[in-house]
Amino acid sequence: MTGIGDLLPNGRGVWIPIDHGVSDFPVKGLENLSELIPKISHADAIVAQKGVVSHYSETDANFVAHLSVSTRHAGKQSSDKVLVGTVQEAIDRGAKGVSVQVNMGSPTEADMIERLGIISSDTNYLDVPLLGMIYPRGENLSIMDGDVTEGAAHAARLAFELGCQVVKTKWTGSIESFRKVTNSVPIPVLIAGGPAGSSTEDILQIVYDSMQAGGGGVCMGRQVFSHENPESMVSALKMIVHNGSEVSEAMKKCGL
Repeated sequence: MTGIGDLLPNGRGVWIPIDHGVSDFPVKGLENLSELIPKISHADAIVAQKGVVSHYSETDANFVAHLSVSTRHAGKQSSDKVLVGTVQEAIDRGAKGVSVQVNMGSPTEADMIERLGIISSDTNYLDVPLLGMIYPRGENLSIMDGDVTEGAAHAARLAFELGCQVVKTKWTGSIESFRKVTNSVPIPVLIAGGPAGSSTEDILQIVYDSMQAGGGGVCMGRQVFSHENPESMVSALKMIVHNGSEVSEAMKKCGL
């Protein structure tokens, strides 16, 4: 089985989540997965729902099965991510790891944390890598005084203390504040995509800055699969994350 070191070479990774089609569709860039996946399969991992993993398991991609789901149609429960599979099932379908989401501050936060705990136990017994997608953004979010990370450090700590080998959370806006996130845990911290509508250069600069703060890479979806050139975006991200390339160099070499 592929271990965490294969998904995170030297503790760093470029992971591309494409699970968005479950929660919201149609989504630009996800209309045809048979065209998209070959373009981004050189990423360290692709995070996808279990049906996608099964269908494309024979490709060159390393898949991480996302076990959490909700849709835009659930009203007040749209932030409540329920489990739709098991760790063993994900591995049987061809996944190399699994992922669970918790929305901190959501009215159903406790249920999501419990689900993360269940999956964490199973990944421990089965020796399977676990990504915690932890977002501090619910309506009940209570940020501590002086927390310049606005809950991101707490999100990373929640993932680590519940047994995740890697965590995805938000970019905090500066190297100084994000360093407080990365210093709070001994596991790689991957950042989500930047603000919607950001330019390619702006997105890559955020990634570069996150690496200067001790970041572990990216788990970035829409900024890649909705980009006019997703293949080049993955290549540029890998140059920055794995090689330490500056933004201008990565853009030039990757034709962005």
